Amino acid sequence: MTSFTRRIALTAVAAAAFASLPAFAAEKVNLGVSIPAATHSFMGGINYWANQAKKDLEKEHKDLKITIKTAANAPEQANQLQDLSTVTKINALVVFPFESAALTKPVAQVKAKGAYVTVVDRGLTDTSAQDAYVAGDNTAFGRIPAEYIAKQLGGKGNVVALRGIATTLDNERMDAFNAVLKNHPDIKLLDAKYANWNRDDAFKVTQDYLTRFKNIDAIWAADDDMAVGVLKAIEQAKRDDIKIVFGGAGAKGMVKSIMDGKDKRIGADVSYSPKFIYDAIKLTAEARLKGEKLPATTIIPSVLITKENAKDFYHPNSPF
Repeated sequence: MTSFTRRIALTAVAAAAFASLPAFAAEKVNLGVSIPAATHSFMGGINYWANQAKKDLEKEHKDLKITIKTAANAPEQANQLQDLSTVTKINALVVFPFESAALTKPVAQVKAKGAYVTVVDRGLTDTSAQDAYVAGDNTAFGRIPAEYIAKQLGGKGNVVALRGIATTLDNERMDAFNAVLKNHPDIKLLDAKYANWNRDDAFKVTQDYLTRFKNIDAIWAADDDMAVGVLKAIEQAKRDDIKIVFGGAGAKGMVKSIMDGKDKRIGADVSYSPKFIYDAIKLTAEARLKGEKLPATTIIPSVLITKENAKDFYHPNSPF
């Protein structure tokens, strides 16, 4: 999605929300932002864009205070949510849950104390714990790689997949991937294991695949960081049977590889920019400053990145 199209879409979202709801008196907004720590490059992008949002929005709005907390795991994030609610006394929250099930109750407790809650990306297992949800298109994130792999393999071959962390969005992606493969009975999904959106874990999972399966035509890494681990494992095993490695999210290194065309295994990617945390914080803060609400769900489209359009998704100054 181009930045221009993205701005138009977000403007339309905000306009629709503001037009359909009554305005209330402006109030000071004490906004908490709870996100995972920068354990891999995508989360590095999430952290970068969250801090950019704080810098830009606090400068623009004198009645807005933003407190950002980063957590290394789900229990730490749950404790931080409690502190944001009882110590920092936030009245609005933007949260990117570390895990869906483990964070649902802690988020619900923040909402029960009166804070407006926007959940980003990884959904909760009980949506009544949130007021709004902002995410990329996870169905397209799973569907587009499956369609690309099926087309490139001519509808026949062996495929393995690497999953992220056990979350609702990972389930959406995997379900969409499987739904496409059902239309191609000569493509066999040999296995799909969690690699936690982590480069090292992806390396280990791929080592296991390469040991167990003597012929693999394509690997759906489901994340660009994991794709790096996949490629390293393939190189170490000196396997030349893998024709396609498909990552995901549009990291600048992977997009550059597509632009250069030097690795025939990397011909495409699917967009899923971490900048949506910036959009979620901005939309939530500006709506609450006006006493308004967001639409229940805002989905930012994911699209296929190929050599033809890669330049539109290449941002060399971004940390991701």
